Amino acid sequence: MAHEWISRGESTKPVFCVLGPVGVVVGDRAVVPGGPGIGGLLAMLLLEPNQVVPVERIVDVLWDHEPPATARTIVQGYISRLRKWLSTVDAEGSTRIQTSGAGYRLAIDEAQIDVALAKRLLADSRGKPARVRAELLGRAQSLWRGPELSDIAGRVRAPELGELRLTIIEARLDADLELGRHDEVIGELVALVDTHPFREHLVGQLVLALYRSGRRAAALEFYQRFAHRAAGELGLDPGPGLRELHSRVLRDDTTLLEPRPAPVVTPRLGVLVPAQLPPAPSGFTGRGEDLAWLDRLCASGDGIAPVVGVLAGAAGVGKSSLVVVWGARSAEQFPGGTLFASLNGFDPVHQPADPAAVLGRFLLALGVAQEDVPEARADRVALYRTLLAERRVLVVLDDARDSDQVLPLLPGASTSVVLVTSRRRLDGLLALGARLRVVDPLAPAEAEAVLADAGADVAAPKLARLAQLCGYLPLALRIVGAQLTGSPQWSVDELVERLADERTRLGALRVADTDTGVRAALDVTVAALRPDLVAALRALGAVPGRATGPHLVAALTGTEVGTAREHLRALAASFLVGEQARDAFGAHDLVRLYARDLVADRAAALGDVLDFYLAAADTARRHLRAAADGPRIAVPAELPLPSLPDRDAALDWFEAEWPNLLAALAKGAELDLHDRVWRLARLCGEFRRTRPRRDDWEWLIGLGLDSARAAGDRRGEVWLRLSRCVLLSRFGLEAELLADGERAVVVATELRDPLLMTMSFNTVASAHYGQGRLADALSGYRKALELATAADYRLGEANLHNNIAQVHRMAGEAERAVRPQSLAVAMYREIGDLGFVGLALANLAELEHQLGRPEPARAHAAEAISLAVDNELGLTEAFAREVMARLHEDDGDTEVARAELTRSLELYRAAQSPAAATVQERLGKLTGQPSV
Repeated sequence: MAHEWISRGESTKPVFCVLGPVGVVVGDRAVVPGGPGIGGLLAMLLLEPNQVVPVERIVDVLWDHEPPATARTIVQGYISRLRKWLSTVDAEGSTRIQTSGAGYRLAIDEAQIDVALAKRLLADSRGKPARVRAELLGRAQSLWRGPELSDIAGRVRAPELGELRLTIIEARLDADLELGRHDEVIGELVALVDTHPFREHLVGQLVLALYRSGRRAAALEFYQRFAHRAAGELGLDPGPGLRELHSRVLRDDTTLLEPRPAPVVTPRLGVLVPAQLPPAPSGFTGRGEDLAWLDRLCASGDGIAPVVGVLAGAAGVGKSSLVVVWGARSAEQFPGGTLFASLNGFDPVHQPADPAAVLGRFLLALGVAQEDVPEARADRVALYRTLLAERRVLVVLDDARDSDQVLPLLPGASTSVVLVTSRRRLDGLLALGARLRVVDPLAPAEAEAVLADAGADVAAPKLARLAQLCGYLPLALRIVGAQLTGSPQWSVDELVERLADERTRLGALRVADTDTGVRAALDVTVAALRPDLVAALRALGAVPGRATGPHLVAALTGTEVGTAREHLRALAASFLVGEQARDAFGAHDLVRLYARDLVADRAAALGDVLDFYLAAADTARRHLRAAADGPRIAVPAELPLPSLPDRDAALDWFEAEWPNLLAALAKGAELDLHDRVWRLARLCGEFRRTRPRRDDWEWLIGLGLDSARAAGDRRGEVWLRLSRCVLLSRFGLEAELLADGERAVVVATELRDPLLMTMSFNTVASAHYGQGRLADALSGYRKALELATAADYRLGEANLHNNIAQVHRMAGEAERAVRPQSLAVAMYREIGDLGFVGLALANLAELEHQLGRPEPARAHAAEAISLAVDNELGLTEAFAREVMARLHEDDGDTEVARAELTRSLELYRAAQSPAAATVQERLGKLTGQPSV
């Protein structure tokens, strides 16, 4: 049979199909493009004709957000095959696939797509006589050649197509009933109601058809069956239209027998008290502070202007549930009733609601007759505000896209309360006096209660872990609760394992066979963003750390720093990120994972992140101490580095970025970016050298050394071995330096690098010093001093004079140690390395104390303490206070000595230094208390 939905006289061009098997009909012949993957791609292009469909979305949809590594290449192959296929089914070449930016567009006459034809026929039927409507809608219905989007293995979902089909069927059945065809449609209606048991329009049509066919008892039975099922499964009563029809059937209203549209019965103005709030969700828990805020908001009105509250927050955080629960609990405060409208601001299926249409529905709910509802929006606004002027009504506007969508729906002079929920902050409303409440994820205990209320029988530790992995987000918690209670195949351990893996967490937080999930909710939010904001979000996804500033985002997106800051604050206004401190933007864990999935080439993006950190860290570390390794890292002129004018700024930068630096290094090693990793690890070591902490410093150097070896960079290996020796020396572990030092000597000598040779010989000598081999240490230091002098390495010379002085001190030759120690102090002052000046002064003070020279010892120790405090050099301050404590103890001032030792102990412990034990013992002896 020819396809009778192609009307006579219309073009016989190929018709592309999604209302059935995905493909094309040419004449009487149906042709499919290939396997499910190609068919799925064609379906996506047909559902968005003449629009660019991003490759990222194609990949996500076709592989359900878990694509293989070669997904983009496979998509390119699909596109090539589709283009060849199109050339065979469209000889005129009017339909073609165009590459545009990071996506593809199907250029097509939309009249050649079956779903567009169906929509056109539906639109054409409106307002026509029943016979014409029935014919047009019958043609539209015949466009379905089976289930929508079939033969593509469910890769693409478009629930709106099923809704369109039911809308067309219902409209056709209305026309048939007007034409008196009630006997003919009963069988079809019974099947439809069985398939769609909660679709009230179909139930009403079946009740009417049965009544007109003389089957009144059957009509009443079908109504009762629906009412009982709706109450039992949904907690809802039938709607007013269906209840009115039931009442008329009970009264045996014979006007129903007339085959014409049922009249609209509109109550008199003022009779209705609307009660439109949806049912309160089950399992609601917590939110005490938010509910209290709503109570205070409701009580804050001045009796003249309406109170407006904006509840804003991220997708899935539970804004709508909060408002509905509060509205149900507070209904008695609103004798004028409650109005509710979903504004579809971020609805993936429906367009944002037109305020004029919402006003029309509100006016009907308030008792205005259909024929009395004004056409013009301004007139509807005026009538709406007039009606509410004398009423106290709760108006809930859910899921608002922007302030402009809300403003026409606000009452005028009124005692009413308006609550607006949105994924944006709606600054336009705030500027007019609305109050803002940001709805955050639940507290941990409340999140665990949500899972427990869902019936999840899980031990407390695992319940807490599940709540944490859900980010305490109500949507995620409800999904996990449903999986635990409704899917026996999920064991708790399996679910924890899948959620704990960042690669699969978002995929696990989805309701099977639906579009409900955390990723889908975020998809809708992100789809509403401008492209530059999506780029900023993608940049955040490239950064492994949890907080990012505008300089790095500017570097990754190629924008100015001010522009990047504006983009980040715009993302914060949409609750995709939060500004945790000035210029520090962090995202919820689930948003962070979503943003990471937006990054197409993670290794390349992370390389850019590491390059930024290399340049910034090199700038910062040169303020901390004199650099021994020559010129700065080359920085592109356009790279927007932060301003780091002095030592304090450099320390603050390292402190703020430290978690990000460690995360970037770990991820860089994981992605084999070893050449950048070892360099950045060495630069970061300079910060820990200034503010020592053994745990992460040790990890940092180990990672850097492994990366230097993996990169095959021998200089890098020497630098990292020397860095590890600095760490060991700083924590009094000189005896453990030898292996790294000797290996560094061998490699540096083979490289013929004077600087590295100097440092390596110095390190081996320090190892001998730590082992008590003082003669070998002195010989090694002198050899290193010769190399440093020949290389004009002034910092190295100063270090070696300091070290030679320590050998003499350890050998009991304090007098011989004073000259090289004083020379070290002078050279450090000349170089400007304040960190080493303080340490050398403390060493000099210790020597002078041994030689019985208390006054210069006291002056040098005090200067060392002052320098250390000013520059936040914890270990240097701790050592200098030890020396000062000895001086006070010699003077008999034990109280001051105890204070100095107490502060020294605090500093050693903070740095995790083994010297803390020695100071603790001295402090115990001084106070007469046992050491702890």
